[in-house]
Amino acid sequence: MDRPREFVFDIPVGAGVGTKANADGPPVTPKDAATVILVRDGSQGVEVFLQHRVKGMPFAGGMTVFPGGGVDPRDADASVAWAGPPPSWWAEHFTCDESLARALVCAAVRETFEESGVLLAGTEDAVVADVTPYGEARKALESREISLAAFLQDARLTLRADLLRPFAHWVTPPEEPRRYDTRFFSAKLPEGQRADGATSEAHATGWQSPAAAIGDAREGRRMLMPPTWLTLTDLDEFATADDLLAAPREIVKTMPTLIQDGDKFRVVLDPTEA
Repeated sequence: MDRPREFVFDIPVGAGVGTKANADGPPVTPKDAATVILVRDGSQGVEVFLQHRVKGMPFAGGMTVFPGGGVDPRDADASVAWAGPPPSWWAEHFTCDESLARALVCAAVRETFEESGVLLAGTEDAVVADVTPYGEARKALESREISLAAFLQDARLTLRADLLRPFAHWVTPPEEPRRYDTRFFSAKLPEGQRADGATSEAHATGWQSPAAAIGDAREGRRMLMPPTWLTLTDLDEFATADDLLAAPREIVKTMPTLIQDGDKFRVVLDPTEA
């Protein structure tokens, strides 16, 4: 889909973006992160799972986002039982080395489970349908008491990389005090599982059509960061979750430029500058 190179984006000043970290010093090095666009088929088409972040969060507080977070060094553990495209395949699509590719996929699975209760794991032939037995492990993962590799090994589960697809690559602008080099994944809600709001990082969660979420943002009922808004715009083109997962995507690293214009930000998109 063709996107405008520049557009005005309504983000209130003080919302945690567009903040100069160190005007005279070098930019903060971005932290590797993974975001998962969790989708399902609804009565009116594709629906996406969204979280409304707690306002006090240091990054994107008060914003509506997809599940995700930073890569844990332990996410690169090569002992994880793995089914689906290997790290080399992900490295090619996300333009990174295999160790980082493995860590990104593991972070995507881990963060999705921590923040939504959806577990993209099982055996090589079947996906977990009932995650109830893993409730305590979910808490331990969120508190960093255990790693994803340790959890999967103890539960005798295999990470199902085949349930994920590469979707996008965004980098936080250099002016920001907290920067992330984020790979976006898409995934369909596994049969029998449900996404919940049992996370300390969000005060509300739920499913919504992309068009409705964008409409809420236009009407001031929610705040979306540029990557979230544009991702929702992309999602609105698909009739079913399977259509979304089947569509090939060219992954281009994009770093937006945010220019404050009164109480709004002018957003300039130029992938060649990332």
